[in-house]
Amino acid sequence: MQLNYETLEKLKVPAPVDRLDYIAARCANKLVLDVGCYDETALVKRDTEHWLHGRIAAGAKFVVGVDNSSKIPLEGLRTGENSMIYRGDGVHVNEALSRHHNYEIIVAGEFIEHIENPLEFFREIKNSFPGCELLISTPNGVAFANTLLGSIRREVQHHDHLHNFTFKILNTLCMRAGFQAWEIIPYRFYATEMILRSRGARRLFVSQVQGAIRQVERLFPLLSFGYIVRINV
Repeated sequence: MQLNYETLEKLKVPAPVDRLDYIAARCANKLVLDVGCYDETALVKRDTEHWLHGRIAAGAKFVVGVDNSSKIPLEGLRTGENSMIYRGDGVHVNEALSRHHNYEIIVAGEFIEHIENPLEFFREIKNSFPGCELLISTPNGVAFANTLLGSIRREVQHHDHLHNFTFKILNTLCMRAGFQAWEIIPYRFYATEMILRSRGARRLFVSQVQGAIRQVERLFPLLSFGYIVRINV
């Protein structure tokens, strides 16, 4: 995407999508490498429609996951009839795993904000998986939801987060990595974990706040909760 990087430059940003729906649909009937997929800090989502790895596996031909969690057995973790997660480095995928299948699509959902060098990860994917499609998702550093929390002296950040990204920063990463074609799509706010852990009036309140934030994101997509980047490797 060609940008001028001027302060008042108007950006063409599409309407926000549902992150899980979008990624799962792109992976339908494909061989998928799912990077950083175990999500051990939010296992409340396991066995629900809100777990990205499970959603991908529901429609894909086969899914091979890689994650460095010590909770994954050395022999790997079977997550479904057509899906496995192996313990390993998601940034430097080992040769045996990278050759395990002729992957058609690589997913790194909510991953690059956790690693020390996102640009190195992009370059590794470009060198190791030419011809694949890469789908990454990551939170938006200027999301409206974060601004709301900031107004009451709060900030939501996972303790492993090392980076925040914006539309232009993601575009810069794609250019620096040497990719030739990519698309940046906002995704909507979700409060899934709070909703799943709540009951009664609290759950209703959280659901209403989620809906209100999504209305703002629909009007101002640059304030959306995060971004999906679809890259032709």
